[in-house]
Amino acid sequence: MGKTSRAGHPLPYDTYRQAIERETLRFAEAVSGADPAAAVPCCPDWTLADLTRHVGALQRWFSVLLTQLVQEPPRSRDVELGLPETAREYADWVAAGVPQVAAVLRATDPQAAMWAWGEDQHARFWARRMLFETLVHRVDAERAVGREPDIDAELAVDGVDEFLVNLRHAGLFAPAVTKLNGAGETIAFRCAASDGASGEEWRVRLDADGFRLLPPAGGDDVESERPTAAVRGQAADLLLLLYGRRTYQDPAFEVSGEATVLDRWFTHTAF
Repeated sequence: MGKTSRAGHPLPYDTYRQAIERETLRFAEAVSGADPAAAVPCCPDWTLADLTRHVGALQRWFSVLLTQLVQEPPRSRDVELGLPETAREYADWVAAGVPQVAAVLRATDPQAAMWAWGEDQHARFWARRMLFETLVHRVDAERAVGREPDIDAELAVDGVDEFLVNLRHAGLFAPAVTKLNGAGETIAFRCAASDGASGEEWRVRLDADGFRLLPPAGGDDVESERPTAAVRGQAADLLLLLYGRRTYQDPAFEVSGEATVLDRWFTHTAF
């Protein structure tokens, strides 16, 4: 596969480090005082308690991976959680973990080589992944408690890039991804520039043996013809679309081309 990184991606490591702290505290604030048994519409079968435990546990697991700079896939995801006795204390538990997560990120060399399930085999992969895992679930939590979430445009653009760069490696926990293929169809995901984003575009091609993210404009392997299907929208909306929190039929998106290709994509890329 050719080079897929775009200019400006990933963002500086300190951007992820600082944003993780902000997003985690926003998540904890959103669920604080809410009914732990409340449903989370974006995460079927999950309650707010489930979502909160997931966010806190995952951050602690990522921190262990970074502290150890693991060089091979871990055999277990069991870590010491220090989980409170009651679900109503989970929000404070998430917030209380922020200083430790921040300390681990500060102490980590982002260029250090380590195992990662995605394309970038360096410690910085986990900071980037932790941010978008936390950010998307913060949106889930805010929606669950009746708030209208907002997402920083710069982070949203980078989140789209992070998702598409790593998606083909996600079969370990999203097996349907491994069955996503086609006959050379291309899909373009385009960020509208009006929200402060840069108007970036990502193209993926569906081939008989799978799919791949095409190199950015100016690369050696870019297809210049009209894509088979295209979706254009604000960066935040595109990010939520890719994560299955919106549908391409929403009026927020400008869609062109073959809907059947988009249906195939979203059927196989639930994350």
